[in-house]
Amino acid sequence: MDLDINQTEYFQNSRIPVDCKLAGLAALVYALDVNAPVRQPACISKARFRESTKIERDWKVFDSKFKIEPTLASNLLFAMRHESMDLLVLKRIFQKIPKHEIEDQVRATPVGIHIRRLWFLYEFLLDQTLDLDPVSKVKYVDLLDEENYFTIKGLPSARHAVRNNLLGAKSFCPIIRRTPTLQSYIKQDLANQALQTIRGSAPALVARAASFLMLADSQASFQIEGEKPASSRIDRWGKAVLQSGRNPLNESELQRLHSILIEDNRFIPAGFRQNGVFLGEHTSGGYPMPEFIGARFEDLATLMSELIHVNNILRTATLDPVLQAAAIAFGFIYIHPFVDGNGRLHRCIIHHVLADKKFAPPSLLFPVSSAMLRWIDLYRNTLRNHSSKLMPHIEWKATSKGNVDVQNDTADLYRYYDCTEAAEFLYKCVEQTIKVDLPNEIEFLKRKDEAVKSVMEIVEMPDNLADRFVLYTQRNTGKLPKKRREEFHKLTEEEIEQLEEAVQEAFEGFDASASSLLE
Repeated sequence: MDLDINQTEYFQNSRIPVDCKLAGLAALVYALDVNAPVRQPACISKARFRESTKIERDWKVFDSKFKIEPTLASNLLFAMRHESMDLLVLKRIFQKIPKHEIEDQVRATPVGIHIRRLWFLYEFLLDQTLDLDPVSKVKYVDLLDEENYFTIKGLPSARHAVRNNLLGAKSFCPIIRRTPTLQSYIKQDLANQALQTIRGSAPALVARAASFLMLADSQASFQIEGEKPASSRIDRWGKAVLQSGRNPLNESELQRLHSILIEDNRFIPAGFRQNGVFLGEHTSGGYPMPEFIGARFEDLATLMSELIHVNNILRTATLDPVLQAAAIAFGFIYIHPFVDGNGRLHRCIIHHVLADKKFAPPSLLFPVSSAMLRWIDLYRNTLRNHSSKLMPHIEWKATSKGNVDVQNDTADLYRYYDCTEAAEFLYKCVEQTIKVDLPNEIEFLKRKDEAVKSVMEIVEMPDNLADRFVLYTQRNTGKLPKKRREEFHKLTEEEIEQLEEAVQEAFEGFDASASSLLE
């Protein structure tokens, strides 16, 4: 089957690099008019490069030695050999082509590694069986190359002699590429570092630190959403999150957490939403201007059931806990199943997975929300980088109430996603909490206790008053703020100076600015 790819200068609103032709997935999507985003389209240049490939804007450009015929077969094999696995695009390509095209390729080279992978994926994603005999007397091959992807123990398919080591199921499956950044994070063994930090501190001190970390995470999670709720609500939500991992992650648990988060459901109904949802603005006339659109409400029950199923697959696998947390939590936020509260539940899911996989020590909450708040622009860009690619493939119309009504079948846009960038961001946040926030909070409490003790040795006063003097002074670079002097008016100037020196000495060399909790 020949492809017509010679008459275009643009692909999905991006100009093709000069003297280049579309190749692989981009060529197939263009020629077959496939409605799916190619996140890093490939093209082949007329020129030669020192490194054979280069990145130009969003494009991966291959040099002229990568010769390819303008046919369906050549571009499919090029994609399998040289491009990142994209289940969404492949499924939609398969839906566009006659099945005999795949059958003919398999019959031509039935034992080829990439052909067998392609054959498996066709039957796996479309849930169809091609008119082909099983292969025999051939060595099994992994579906995903473990040098390039994070995988789980492969399930053998004797028909194709392929081990399916994907991170999910045919109905829902994230992809995480094995990047140098993720490899470096995993090599640090951050969970063990957290355990060593705790073991080196008194249990009572760790308990106090855990309480503060819980509060800090809960406060940050509301701040990310631009909310300033009452302290009692923050405390209730923090305690609910602290129970992460104790109950199975299922629809009932998500509904329970949502009911704790949204107490007044007069305008925010309980349960999965019954209409569309988008993030963005409205025009002055109330017309929606979406930056992101969640899954159709008709698909929510199925998508959420599939997401929970994949989490159950991964919880018994050997996948790194942070990678699992990213795959499930970001899958959830892309679906956006509730009218409100999706962001906080998304971050709660991170805590659930880390606790369930025993990554976080018992009764200790890593304040990842605090790190996310600190890097809020990076967090939002991570979400936008994913959602912005989907938006051109979602057909919608405005409703009379200023909402959106999705007109096309979009379920697959939320089933198959590359979670690599999200995993890198989440690991960055986890590293911050374990290497900086946790030890800083424990060290801060140690020094504060020392300062309070010194203050009370100089001047007898109630514990809570000494504690406030230390906090006021420490936060004001070692000097009691003028606006707090009235509270300590019974102290002489000489006593205030002595107390300030005691606080300064206790906190000497301590840098609170590195922590996202103590700012």
